[in-house]
Amino acid sequence: MIEEFAVVTQRLDGFVMLEVERRTACGLCGQKRGCGNATWGKLLGHQSQAFLAKNTIDVKVGDSVVVGIDEKIMLSTVFYLYLVPLISMLIAALAADQFLGHDLWVALFAALGLVLGFLWVKGHLTAYGNSKTSLRRQCHATVLRLAD
Repeated sequence: MIEEFAVVTQRLDGFVMLEVERRTACGLCGQKRGCGNATWGKLLGHQSQAFLAKNTIDVKVGDSVVVGIDEKIMLSTVFYLYLVPLISMLIAALAADQFLGHDLWVALFAALGLVLGFLWVKGHLTAYGNSKTSLRRQCHATVLRLAD
């Protein structure tokens, strides 16, 4: 189980809205020197991230909690988000190389395969969201316990 600390911001029917403050590894973002992460933080803003989680222990708004998600779900999500578009890009590039042979067509078909792979992943995750076995339903985090 991958765990993270969060604060409950809203209660919904069987779920809670949680907010996790984005943190850096070294904590130097408040200073003007160090790595380039502080510069990116100023440009993009270190914003908090809000998400839904199953309310298994009946927490209330304002509670600090430990939230978790199963590693198997994370690995299957990584497979969908990274490997499926990459594989579709390689298949499209190899097919264009085999049948068309020109490098420009190979590059265009590789880009098209990548885009189609991402679109397939998006459609797979959203279109089957109502199914009980869908990845979207399984990806909900769970409130494990109150933070100490």
